[in-house]
Amino acid sequence: MIGRLDTVDMMVNMGPQHPSTHGVFRMVLTVDGERIVAAEPVIGYLHRGVEKLCENLTYRQIVPLFDRMDYLADYNNELGLALALEKLMGIQPPRRAEFIRVILCELTRITSHMMFYGSFGSDAGVTTPFIYAFRQREEVQQVLESVSGVRMMPNYIRVGGLREDVPADFSERLSKLLPKLRQGIEECDDLLTRNEIMLARSAGLAAISGKEAIAYGLSGPNLRASGVAEDIRRTQPYSIYPELEFDVPLGQNGDIWDRYCIRLEEMRQSVKIVEQCLEKMPDGPTMAEMPKALRPPPGEVYVCAENPRGDFGVYLVSQGGDKPYRLKVRAPSFCNLMVLERLLKGCYVADCVLVLGSLDIVLGEVDR
Repeated sequence: MIGRLDTVDMMVNMGPQHPSTHGVFRMVLTVDGERIVAAEPVIGYLHRGVEKLCENLTYRQIVPLFDRMDYLADYNNELGLALALEKLMGIQPPRRAEFIRVILCELTRITSHMMFYGSFGSDAGVTTPFIYAFRQREEVQQVLESVSGVRMMPNYIRVGGLREDVPADFSERLSKLLPKLRQGIEECDDLLTRNEIMLARSAGLAAISGKEAIAYGLSGPNLRASGVAEDIRRTQPYSIYPELEFDVPLGQNGDIWDRYCIRLEEMRQSVKIVEQCLEKMPDGPTMAEMPKALRPPPGEVYVCAENPRGDFGVYLVSQGGDKPYRLKVRAPSFCNLMVLERLLKGCYVADCVLVLGSLDIVLGEVDR
């Protein structure tokens, strides 16, 4: 009698040193043949204790740490911190500063989504999207560099306004850039979106319903891809967003293809927002009258803003000194990772990287 053949599940390490895990990130996969039956995300390899460090720094010294969490959304993170302190201190930035802030945040959203576009194409096995994305990204980066003097970690947004005004030719450079951006986004769309292989690898894969997405704490493009119309710029508006016209793109199936398409459409909407800001931007100061040392009154505040990865929240407790007593961050990348095991279960190992890439995480923000 021939003995019965037994099969066992195998554990496979994906990362932490892996070019497609989007940072120092590890997934412990349990596989049955080529099929994933369980997945355990392992984080913490990039932990620097940013929130605790903030308790030992003055409010002005904190800004560079926010640049280094989600380093693809530095201006957006700086704005979140500034909004929290301005709410606690009752400060209203000048109108010109508000318009410049929104322009910089929306340009940063475009550069972040372009990075997603390039890396997502690479995850799918195509290198050309990276070339398309970085061509457009570079032109935006040059404008951002002309404003702050650096390509990353700008340390530019201040409580009460901005570090300094934008260069004299800022509006002219933006006016020349925006038509190129529109054309570049369309070229990216034509290259990848309805590609037969792209559709076969992403449509219908790792789908999640709107109800499940809310239960898992998803936000940003990952939540809107499941059909949930939740955008902080609309539902809890801040700065000058209530004065601007833009659409909130929504998906239908919550699959990988929807998550990709939402980000592509968001770039178009960001261009639309920047155009309006450029047209309406007033002259005037870019900094409110501020004390030499920032000493918010005792109290606590929570403010959230829409960064490229979703709902970025800042919880701050002040005891009246020049340093925060407590500071905590709701990092959208960290919250979005909660759904990873649910999405991977039942997928093939070959699709693992594409599923992770569709969430668009930044490990600097996850680990902090």
